[in-house]
Amino acid sequence: MNDVSLLDDLHQRVITWYAHHARALPWREPTTTAWGVLVSEIMLQQTPVNRVLPIYEAWMSTWPTPADLAAVAPGEAVRAWGRLGYPRRALRLHASAVAICDQYDGEVPTDIDDLRALPGIGDYTAAAVATFAFGQAHAVLDTNVRRVLERVVGGAEFPPPSLSKAERRRAEDLIPDAEAPTWAIGLMELGALVCTASTPRCADCPIAHSCAWNQAGKPPYTGAPRKGQGYAGTDRQCRGRILDVLRDSATSVGAEDIVAAWSITAQRERALSSLLDDGLVVQENNRYRLP
Repeated sequence: MNDVSLLDDLHQRVITWYAHHARALPWREPTTTAWGVLVSEIMLQQTPVNRVLPIYEAWMSTWPTPADLAAVAPGEAVRAWGRLGYPRRALRLHASAVAICDQYDGEVPTDIDDLRALPGIGDYTAAAVATFAFGQAHAVLDTNVRRVLERVVGGAEFPPPSLSKAERRRAEDLIPDAEAPTWAIGLMELGALVCTASTPRCADCPIAHSCAWNQAGKPPYTGAPRKGQGYAGTDRQCRGRILDVLRDSATSVGAEDIVAAWSITAQRERALSSLLDDGLVVQENNRYRLP
């Protein structure tokens, strides 16, 4: 899609659609700090908005700045993370808060390379914070955006499992000269609300007329198998049960409490070992606590 007029039309349609359909979310408020944006982006990874909202609001009320979070033990971050899943994100967010205080005087850095160097911050999160907190122009490629662009420009139902350099270059070439942050969040919202994975509402899409996949008759995906994310009975669920026991206790717990959390011995021991390796659980003699 190299035609300037077509690109301008695509940009304007997405930006206009977003202005009328954007959800009112706390991390999108004009008063939201860069720290608030960073917290939201970490929490929203692989987690639905409705689950994030109460945890985000409680988190920002308790720790409105990086310095506030850095001042407490990392286990408090894990406790406040609740049942959002993937709790290593809480440890990484705490580590980022410490790094921000140590290296940037408590202010979230504006440079994308500095953001990328923070603990647990990858390309996506660095681009998202630089774009949404500081108004920069970067390709913000989450699952929703990748799907929208693959359908509109690539002509396929879903993007490849792994992000390629060519896919990133394509997204960068599509960034408008003006309103780049609105374009980025507009694509994200379009993927979340209209151009969904299982039931896309093409009749409601502002760019359906420009969508290569739609124009081709919506051919089914023929790429590499897409991995599902089962939960029941998995090691992830077992890890979560163990962490629930620790979160619910103000002190350390005994081995018998861990045993009561999950009945399958081999899986429980494997999950506990991984939690210890990840630094999410600390063992003292035969008792366990959050870090």
